[in-house]
Amino acid sequence: MADATEYLDHDEWEVALDILVELGDAYASESAYWDLLAEAARLLWLSRTERWCHWRRAEVARGLIRVDLQLVEPGVLGARRTPIPGEGHSRPLWDIGDVTAAGHPDLYVARIWVESQPDLLPGGRGVVRLAPLSPQRWQRLSAGYVITMHEQKPVAGIATVIETVFPVIKGHDGG
Repeated sequence: MADATEYLDHDEWEVALDILVELGDAYASESAYWDLLAEAARLLWLSRTERWCHWRRAEVARGLIRVDLQLVEPGVLGARRTPIPGEGHSRPLWDIGDVTAAGHPDLYVARIWVESQPDLLPGGRGVVRLAPLSPQRWQRLSAGYVITMHEQKPVAGIATVIETVFPVIKGHDGG
């Protein structure tokens, strides 16, 4: 925190904000923290940082799911032909192991944020964060669990869960 203050003293607003974002990523932080950082990013015209702060705020409220995603090779049926945009715009379907009454896979929507790169190329591999439309259905997932991504009937990618953190729902924590 002292580093951020030092940069603020020298009017290095963007660097100070980057330090505060890194601190929020490294330690548990509350929704209000991410709201403040998102507003600061907006005022500094840092749209990607602002979107990241909104994403992180949603993770605080709904949960964190990080996976190692391997997309199928471009020549395979069902493969992507274009990169997955990195900032949460793609909303593919996911098979997390549930089945319908008819015995078919029950697929769920989750947005994707690609970590450490602007997008994920067809056939590529990378760590991504998932923001499920219905996060309560995903809470049984844990590290090592394998799920599949679908954009058509064939599998478009295979993901191994790296990390999950779900908020404790009051009245459901044993207390």
